[in-house]
Formats: sequence, C-alpha cells, structure tokens
Amino acid sequence: MPLEIKPAVIDKKVFYDRLRKLALPIALQSLMLAAVAAGDALMLGRIAQDEMTAVSLATQIQFVQNMFLSAATAAGAILGAQYWGKGDTATIQSLFNRMLRFCGLISLLFFTACEAVPELLMRIFTHDGPLIAIGSAYLRVAGVSYLITGVSQCYLTTMKVTDHVAPSAWISSAAVVINIILNAIFIFGLLGAPKMQARGAALATTLARVMELALCLGVSAGKDYVRPAWSRFLERNKQLSADFRRQCLPLLGGGLFWGVGFTSYTAIMGHMGADAAAANSVAAVVRDLICCVCNGIGSAAGIMVGNELGAGRLDMGKAYGIKLKNISYVIGFASTAVVLALTPLVVRMVILTDEARQYLTGMMVIMAVYMIGRCVNTVTINGVLDGGGDTLFDMYSLAVCMWGIAIPLALLGGFVFHWPVLAVYACTCLDEVGKIPWVMARFRKYKWVKNLTRK
Repeated sequence: MPLEIKPAVIDKKVFYDRLRKLALPIALQSLMLAAVAAGDALMLGRIAQDEMTAVSLATQIQFVQNMFLSAATAAGAILGAQYWGKGDTATIQSLFNRMLRFCGLISLLFFTACEAVPELLMRIFTHDGPLIAIGSAYLRVAGVSYLITGVSQCYLTTMKVTDHVAPSAWISSAAVVINIILNAIFIFGLLGAPKMQARGAALATTLARVMELALCLGVSAGKDYVRPAWSRFLERNKQLSADFRRQCLPLLGGGLFWGVGFTSYTAIMGHMGADAAAANSVAAVVRDLICCVCNGIGSAAGIMVGNELGAGRLDMGKAYGIKLKNISYVIGFASTAVVLALTPLVVRMVILTDEARQYLTGMMVIMAVYMIGRCVNTVTINGVLDGGGDTLFDMYSLAVCMWGIAIPLALLGGFVFHWPVLAVYACTCLDEVGKIPWVMARFRKYKWVKNLTRK
C-alpha cells in the first residue's frame, strides 16, 4: 500500500537543481502568458474603461476553451512524464497523437462559435449593450487564434515532459513578446497601422498564435524531439486510450467545474455594474501574474513526481511530493505579501472611476488571503496528486467547495440579498482557502504514490 512506502532520503542539491530547471522556465512561460492579458488591460485601459472591460469579458470564452485543452494536455503530461521516466518514447508519440485529435476538435468548435454567434456568447457575461458590441467585434477576429491554440499546446506540453522545458518556455515567451508589440501597434495605431482598439488586441493575439505554432513546428523538427507519429495518427491503442480517458475525464470534469465556476464569478461581477466589472478585470490580471510562480512549481511537481513514479522509484516519488507540498505554503505566504505590496501601485496604474478604484483596493486585500489557498492547492492538487494519477479528487473538491458553497453564496449575495460588491467578491474567493484541510487529508492518504505505466 502507498501509505506503507517509506519516503526516500532526498539529495537536496539534485532536488532543487531539478526543480529550478523545470519550474523557472514554466513560471516564465506562465508569466509571459499572463503578461498578454496585463498588456491588453493596461493598453486598453489607457483608451477607455469599456474597451478594457469588454475584452476582459470576451476572453472568458478562451478561458473556457482552455479548460478542455488543459484536460487533454494535462492527461498527456501525467502519462507522458511517467513513460518518459520509464524511457518509452513510442508510447509518448501515441499520446501526442491522441492529444492532437482531441484538442483539434475542441478548437474547431470554439472557433465556429466565435465566428457565428459572438453576441450570444457575450450576453452570458453582461447585459450592457456597448460592452456586447465591443466584445463581439473582438471575438470575431480572435476566433482564428482559438483554432490554432489547441495544436500548439500539444507541442508545448510534449516538450515539457520530454526534457525540453526551456525551448517550450522560450517559444511561448517569444510569442508573448510579439503579441505585446503588436498590441501596441494595432491598439494605438502606431507605425502607420490603423487604430483598431479592441479589434487590434484580437488581431495581435491571432498573429502571435500563428507565429507560436510555426516556432513549435520548426523547433520540434530538431534531433531528440518527440514528434507526432503521423503514419499511425488514427491508430487506436485500446489500453492506452483507456488510461488516457481515466486521467482526462476527471481532469475535464474538474477543469469545467473550475473554468465555468470562474467564468460564473466574472459574470456575477459583470452584472453588478461597470465599475465592479472593471475592478474585477484588473484584479484578475494581477492574480494571474502573481500565480505564475505557483503555476511553475505545480507543473514542475507533476513532472518530477511522475518521472520518479514511472521509473518505479515510489519511495523517491513520495519524498518529492512531501517536499513540494511543504514548499507550497512558503510560496503562498510570499504571494500574499507581494499582493499587499503591489496594491497601491496597481490602483494608480489604470484609469478607473473613483468607485471602481475603491472596489479594486478592497479586492486586492481579499485576494492577498486567497493567494495562500491558491498556491497550496495548485502545487498539491495539480502537481503532486495529479503526478500520481489521483485526478478525481480535484473534481470532488471543486464540486463541493466551489459549486456547493462559493457560487451559491455569490449568487445569493449579488442577486437576492444585494450585498456590497466586496462581500460578493469575497464569496468568490472562499473555495481555495476553505478546502486546504480537505486537501491535506487527501494528500496524507498517499493514494497518489503509484506507477501508471504498462509494459
């Protein structure tokens, strides 16, 4: 039984060297991706509050799409990390094919929706006519990027789990730098380009995604890179397919619970008025930027634990998991301090009404407490537990804490009891902090200490 496996003694130099090599590039990649949203918010915020808010609401569509893509790529990463630890490249190629089939279909569906019914999609998040018009124009242009994203994410995920983390991070980072530069050109009409505002941000995103995919194809053509097995792209491996579904379906369920839940939070705040929506948009950008470190540690945790378990070193995998869980608390409290320190600067950086500025200050303080739970849960659940294939727990915890507590409270507070904006926002932050004891109890059962590979 996993509980009876005694943790191995960790070589701290090897552990931290491995963690640094994995976590820093992934954190950089996460930071650069969040920087696009920050760039959109800051640039559009210099033009008009409605432009910034509408784009923030419109990008929730891609946020939901990413829940589907992340489930497939995370399932591929969980199995891929273990098979890479075992040294089985052929199976990783088959996993690559499976990820591409799933992500390609999802990307096509979201592209079609953005092109055909963008107004209907925007009405999910707001009833404000000007915001719907701006957001719909954004989605019609950005929809093309949603078609491309799924394919590039499969390439980047495979690079991460096959010891090519740095190239994966640099590709994403290069795409983000291009995106931010093009944002400035098309939003403000620089270098002779037309001043397109929100549509300019969408065009910049689309062009950047095209370049990202081109870089993925070019870099992965090099020696020692794992590429799709095109000759057997439609081949079915029943056992591998079953293992993939066993990981993917709980991840998809958890991802949808989390993604639709977060989208519901945005919709609730959006229906509480333009000032509340604007403040929430800025707070969300700050949250995503600060979470980059825990995202990097969490992804590194899944790879490190998965490699050890797949290689049959269960004792070392267990020891790594315990160490990484402890590190998550340090990151959480450090993130709290960073949010509080940045609050005065953030409030002054964007053009907001006085009421929106007051909302933003309060949201930042609430978010500082939220960051503890977010960091601990990201590393422990999405890193350690998922690295050992214990993917069902995330779905259960989200069903109870987010959908059973946080969302009902936010809905009641916002639309029935008419609580103040900050009280409703606090309800949307309850789930991460509240489930820490449950997460720790699950962790100590050590059901995640298992080898998922097959002969």
